[in-house]
Amino acid sequence: MNNALSLTELGISVHFETGMAQDITEHALSLIDNGTVVGLGSGRAARDFVRALGTRVQAGLQVQGVPTSRTTAGLARSQGIPLFGPDEVDRIDIAVDGADEVDPSLQLIKGYGGALVREKIVAASAKRFVVLVGQEKLVPVLGSRGKLPLEVLPFGAALCLRLLDELGWQPLSPSCLLPRSGSDACQPCPASWAPASSLTWPTRS
Repeated sequence: MNNALSLTELGISVHFETGMAQDITEHALSLIDNGTVVGLGSGRAARDFVRALGTRVQAGLQVQGVPTSRTTAGLARSQGIPLFGPDEVDRIDIAVDGADEVDPSLQLIKGYGGALVREKIVAASAKRFVVLVGQEKLVPVLGSRGKLPLEVLPFGAALCLRLLDELGWQPLSPSCLLPRSGSDACQPCPASWAPASSLTWPTRS
């Protein structure tokens, strides 16, 4: 049985669906109507949703997809889902994605899969954001898995690295800070977790 949990953040309707993978995918599909513009997330839960949505599209459902990563775009294209960039649509009705960790207050960590910036842009653009969460993603406190994903844009990479160094955070691998081939962003950089109270940039005079 699914437990549908909802909250409103920044004017976006956010819904968390927890339960068995097939059940939560089917529930997310029930929110998609003809003509819906759908933000397509990245990661395992999102892949399951994209495949299921593709089956509906092949059966006649008409939607427009806005993918958050090249991997998702490739999968959606193979399923026959028409794709558009966020600047090519006048709205995103709903975005469907997974999460890496979710705490009891419904705060979440995303980005282990490497599409953090694009996922956030699509989620923030959507009228409704649906997060598909398996029981294994529920944690008592964020950071329980010991790392925090960061995605650094090349334009601000040097400044970001200095600030992270002042916080005492070091990337697990220096190579994660190098821009991907053909990408406009750097690799997500897992860093040692610090309590939320310390997540403040150092004050500069």
